[in-house]
Amino acid sequence: MPGFAWGVLVGCALSLLLAAAAGVWTHRRLVRLERRAIQAERLAEIGSLTGGLAHEIKNPLSTIQLNLQLLQEDLERDNPAYSRLTNRIGTVHRETSRLKDILDDFLRYAGRIELDRKPVELNELLEELVDFLTPQAQLQRVQLRLKKDPTPVVAHVDAKLIKQAVLNLLINGMQAMGDAGGELILALSVQGKNAVIDVIDTGPGIPPEQVERIFQAYYTTKKGGSGIGLAMARRIAEEHGGSIELKSEVGKGSCFTIHLPL
Repeated sequence: MPGFAWGVLVGCALSLLLAAAAGVWTHRRLVRLERRAIQAERLAEIGSLTGGLAHEIKNPLSTIQLNLQLLQEDLERDNPAYSRLTNRIGTVHRETSRLKDILDDFLRYAGRIELDRKPVELNELLEELVDFLTPQAQLQRVQLRLKKDPTPVVAHVDAKLIKQAVLNLLINGMQAMGDAGGELILALSVQGKNAVIDVIDTGPGIPPEQVERIFQAYYTTKKGGSGIGLAMARRIAEEHGGSIELKSEVGKGSCFTIHLPL
């Protein structure tokens, strides 16, 4: 029986070791989850505070813009400094407008998104976007083409937000091609249980080191860009349970792809 007793002891020891290991793993996991919960709570608090701060800044900006307009109206044209003063007022007005636009973009991005999901036929939605954007595309010498799926593609989405996300990608593509113009393709297809929306441009492409950061808020390589458009497109896709990805080749162009569950 000594051999049996020894086996029992070894078995008990192994069980205790396994139990201890499981306990340690469970403890560490709980600690990590607790830390994440605390971090999420802090981020939510920071988001609330920054949103409130943005509103507090935005309100006096509107007052400043109104008073600038009234001040310009009160200036007498026979004043020797009329031209110089109106130029300066115009500069201040433009900068306050730009700051107001930045705050509006931030509030849209940082604010809570409430989805109004309804059955939407995506071919029709994209066709409406193309009709809306075609005049602007023509002015920029961009040929905008739509490739619809041969069958109706119905998804339960917030039509307004999906339009915003796709429009952001289309505008980004037009800006990427610049004055040279080019071709901008909007395509819809179905892959498995997902609707796939591709936005393809023939611009200069995006270097690999920029691709990794392209969806980060406030990251932009464009002069005067807000850096919110692509970040907002990604957030909208993710809020719908989908995703967005980018494939780009320098010198050939870029392809942004939105995946939406059907």
